[in-house]
Amino acid sequence: MNLTMYQVDAFAERVFEGNPAAVCPLKAWLDDNLLQAIAEENNLSETAFFVPAGNAFELRWFTPAEEVDLCGHATLAAAHVIFNQLAYSKPEIVFHTRSGPLKVTRNEPGYSMDFPATPLMATEVPQALIDGLGKAPIQVLAGFDYVAVYNSEADVQSLTPNLAMFQQIGLRGVVVTAPGTEVDFVSRCFFPKLRVDEDPVTGSAHCELAPYWAARLGKSKLTACQLSKRGGKIVCEMKNDRVVLNGQCADYMTAEIYIPH
Repeated sequence: MNLTMYQVDAFAERVFEGNPAAVCPLKAWLDDNLLQAIAEENNLSETAFFVPAGNAFELRWFTPAEEVDLCGHATLAAAHVIFNQLAYSKPEIVFHTRSGPLKVTRNEPGYSMDFPATPLMATEVPQALIDGLGKAPIQVLAGFDYVAVYNSEADVQSLTPNLAMFQQIGLRGVVVTAPGTEVDFVSRCFFPKLRVDEDPVTGSAHCELAPYWAARLGKSKLTACQLSKRGGKIVCEMKNDRVVLNGQCADYMTAEIYIPH
């Protein structure tokens, strides 16, 4: 059995930017161990798998270490493959996921994704988090990640965290954020527990960040930049308890996976 796989740079205007994701269309679900093995072999932050489900698609995401509940850039990449490689003609794609239904629409020159917002809450701050960051934030909040807030973009850019310390914390990962100089806010995202030390661009983290910055800045539409080595820009818009994330994709590779019998 052979599978076609696409590698797409998500939240990118051209290749070698944004966050690379592998996308594997399937006719039916394969064994979970095989899906995990493919993701581990790819060694990208996410590999997305989808199968048709009536007028929609079932979508799952795997890091090299485990399946996750929500992933933005791999959802964007999967929609890009369905629209462009599979010639999907409808204006909107509905994905059924662990996080409920997610909708993606074409929005030239890119796409808009409708995701659930995750409000941040006050939290007890693990000492391992502070030790790992190396520079004390002005505030720490929690969603499905710890979110450490700093005063400036320069603070976020200059961090050199001790990622081994983040293995000891209870939540998925650590997101650091601050006001931006040319955008509304900036961030960096660290997920060593998922074997993703620093994620290039993280759509799911913006489901936590957008509600925080919308409330703090008093605006519903926000521009954001993730300050990873590859970098990526996301436009976020709050709509009640949902976040609309806007981004583009660039095709990098089409490949064939050879599955042993």
